[in-house]
Amino acid sequence: MLLELLFFLVAAAMALKLLRRKFVPMPSSTSILHSHATSFGFKEVREEQKSEMVAYVFDSVALKYDLMNDIMSAGLHRLWKDRFVSKLNVFPGMKHIDMAGGTGDVAFRVFDKIKRNKTPMHHHHDDLQEQTQIYICDINPNMLNVGKKRAMERGIGEDESLSWLEEDAEALRFGDNSIDSYTIAFGIRNVTHMDKALAEAYRVLKPGGRFLCLELTRVKIPVFKELYDLFSFTVIPAVGKLVTGDQDSYQYLIESIRRFPPQETFASMIAEAGFKKVEYENILGGVVAIHSGLKL
Repeated sequence: MLLELLFFLVAAAMALKLLRRKFVPMPSSTSILHSHATSFGFKEVREEQKSEMVAYVFDSVALKYDLMNDIMSAGLHRLWKDRFVSKLNVFPGMKHIDMAGGTGDVAFRVFDKIKRNKTPMHHHHDDLQEQTQIYICDINPNMLNVGKKRAMERGIGEDESLSWLEEDAEALRFGDNSIDSYTIAFGIRNVTHMDKALAEAYRVLKPGGRFLCLELTRVKIPVFKELYDLFSFTVIPAVGKLVTGDQDSYQYLIESIRRFPPQETFASMIAEAGFKKVEYENILGGVVAIHSGLKL
């Protein structure tokens, strides 16, 4: 029985590799980037072009961003974000940045967790408003508008503890050592210079502050990886076109995942930015990973 199972898995992997060659695009052999060039999916573009091209993608998907995440993750992104925020130590009066968080998905979870964890001396909602600041930061104003609308629908649109800010992850307008914690979910792979974004996160965090990143990453299980690639490159763009009328944006998002550094490499980048106790957790075989680091 074990031999038959092994034979089946090997045969399945070989078949999937053949399908992958036919249907799954790969970065070209000339994808070593020239100076002042960066990647936009599998394409090589000039650095100044990438931010404009990424902005176009998110302008296109902003109104259907939740639907986009449901398509790309089969709805699992909600559970991943729950797990992500569960790793965050919160307290009333904290100053928190959620970068690339325009739609509020992570920020609302942080807000709710602070309300649940408030101590008896902070039992009034007004205290939470006066002391806590959750900065929802995004470079794209359309994404922020979606988040503001969602906040109104949740009845917290006027809450003073929520601030909606148009910010560039590579050049934050916050003071040094001013923030207690920093999260970024499904956003860092879209910045032009990840090292600059990590350096900025480190700069604004207070000593003892925590950096958390949730990102779609590299699947580690061989047969599952082949299946996931096939699903990603064939099903997701096609469904994206069917549901939203926009195939190219989904194609870019899938390609950007494949260009994102492996988990170990990204952990090293976080450490190089100055963070200590860097670690990561793979979820669903590495479909997503949560990276964390402390500023000590």
